[in-house]
Amino acid sequence: MCGIYASNLTFSEKEIRSKLKTIDFRGPDYTGVLQQDKVSFGHLRLSILDLEERSNQPMVFDNYTLVFNGEIYNFQNIKKELISLGHTFHTSGDTEVLLKGFIEWGKTVVLRLNGMFAFAIYNRETKTMFCSRDRLGVKPFYYYWKDGFFEICSQLKPISQNKTLNEEAISIYLDCDYIPSPYSIFNDVYKLPPGNNLIIDLNNKTCEVEEYWNLKPVIPSKLSYKQAVEEVHTLLEDAVRIRLQSDVPFGSFLSGGIDSALITSIASKISKEKLKSFSIGFEDPKYDESKVAATFANILGTKHKETICKAQDILDMLPRLIEVYDEPFADSSALPSLLLNKITKQDVTVALSGDGGDESFLGYNHFDWVTKFKKVTCIPYFIRYSFSMIIPKFIFKNRTEPLRRILRLKNKNNFIEGIFVGYKSLLLSRDSTWLSNYSKYKTWSNNTYQKTADLNIKLWLENDSNVKVDRASMASSVEVRSPFLDYRIIEFARTLPVSYRYLPGVKKRILRDVLKKYIPEEVFNLPKKGFSIPLGDWMRKELRDEMEENLSDVFLKQIPNLNITVFKKLFKDHLDNKADYSTYIWRVYILVKWTKNYKIKENIV
Repeated sequence: MCGIYASNLTFSEKEIRSKLKTIDFRGPDYTGVLQQDKVSFGHLRLSILDLEERSNQPMVFDNYTLVFNGEIYNFQNIKKELISLGHTFHTSGDTEVLLKGFIEWGKTVVLRLNGMFAFAIYNRETKTMFCSRDRLGVKPFYYYWKDGFFEICSQLKPISQNKTLNEEAISIYLDCDYIPSPYSIFNDVYKLPPGNNLIIDLNNKTCEVEEYWNLKPVIPSKLSYKQAVEEVHTLLEDAVRIRLQSDVPFGSFLSGGIDSALITSIASKISKEKLKSFSIGFEDPKYDESKVAATFANILGTKHKETICKAQDILDMLPRLIEVYDEPFADSSALPSLLLNKITKQDVTVALSGDGGDESFLGYNHFDWVTKFKKVTCIPYFIRYSFSMIIPKFIFKNRTEPLRRILRLKNKNNFIEGIFVGYKSLLLSRDSTWLSNYSKYKTWSNNTYQKTADLNIKLWLENDSNVKVDRASMASSVEVRSPFLDYRIIEFARTLPVSYRYLPGVKKRILRDVLKKYIPEEVFNLPKKGFSIPLGDWMRKELRDEMEENLSDVFLKQIPNLNITVFKKLFKDHLDNKADYSTYIWRVYILVKWTKNYKIKENIV
């Protein structure tokens, strides 16, 4: 897990080191800078495999130069194949394997990789730069491109060109909590979408993005449920096994949920050493899962470390959140994530997580919403629309407007998209044409649950969950590995009947039956509380002065396309405890803090 940089803009080595210094938490063990052929390379190393200097980057072999962030979990198998083809190796890590794999197979090497990665390889002979990002977008990849000049980096801050703000991206953020690829908060700076390559030809001054992997139309499996349980178990065992390769101490995050319990269970069985597990709890029992996690740890025999956090412990992470999340990012669970990684770093450098299980195995509450909406669509549209006109506000209160919007949706796709962009908007004018970047989800399955899961994977997983985990872990120089994000599991789960994964009232059915092999069902069969914090209460108490000071009329008027009247009404109703509008308020607050941190003094645009 590292940070990469490359550019053909004119910078001195000192300037590049200064750029990398702004994100040196990504790789505190070594900073490498190399300049050749008017192209500069930078690398921040967090040493995980082959801790020797020989694996430092940038790595050069013949005419090729590589900067690489991530882990190739199947590198040992690829290495054996390359040795059989005549290649020799001078290191024991995965970086040299990636470089020589590219030399042997060219861009098709990415099809052989099982891992999380973002890398750039420069060919001095052809003057071309080949870049690639992993299938699920676990590792970040930003790039600036204009008039034949480029900058590439793992994070946005070191990219110095064209800091004019993207108005469309701000509007998308105010709907979504994040800015999705290929957008960034700045004009002319982009995110490379997952499963895509970027090819820059410096001779012709061209930049091309090409897809090498995506979800595909679902081909239903003919496996029985019992066979499917065993296959999921087998795949997870291998996904965990290959993620336990490490030359530094490792452990596992353990909450009160099924996903982390299952990953920790399998890791405990495979690990030759007693596994270390980590969890944080909260004083408020509505949010605390620490007792359940401790029970899991006792059953599995892990060396468990539990930290009970007070509100102030979480709030103290606010400055760090603004510092390490380069763009406005309003998922408030990033705060406890930052704290969990800070605590974990005291004992280990690598941690397994259960991220990704809900997407493939239908664990989120919104799959229950799909069940309810399917019933609504049985009612003729004109009746639904007519009823939306007379919804009694005194009964539904703050839910009236979202319910009215839902009743007026013409099809299931509109409903699915609303799950991720919301049914209430803070915008004066809402333009959702950007969703066309994700429209393929409509073609991969006719099943509404699977469509929802696919958009979940393509939109939310990459741009929210993966961003949260990457920045929160890197802030403490921790590498997080998520077995559920193994592309083999993603692909296999989609072939299973929805009933194998979800039944009304029974989420993640098949994972529950795998977990039974390790933990008694009565222990884990409890409602999931989620990795959340009492943000709404804090805004009325501990954060009230902070909120009122920052969300002033002066600033609100600078935000393009913000419906100030609507926002101020939501803000007042929330502070008066009439409703919980904390997610909407938090988005605008984070935007305020982000602009101050970036020292943007002019208007938002």
